[in-house]
Amino acid sequence: MAFCGDEDGATSIEYALIAALIALGLVAALIALGGSIEALFQTVADLFP
Repeated sequence: MAFCGDEDGATSIEYALIAALIALGLVAALIALGGSIEALFQTVADLFP
């Protein structure tokens, strides 16, 4: 039973799940901080004539 010792597929799925969780966290953070980031960029833009 060669498939019992082969963990390449499981490893790639684990990496895909980790990447998906990181992406989900980034999206959630950007949504939560969206207003303050927009205000920060507007403040910096107002400094330029």
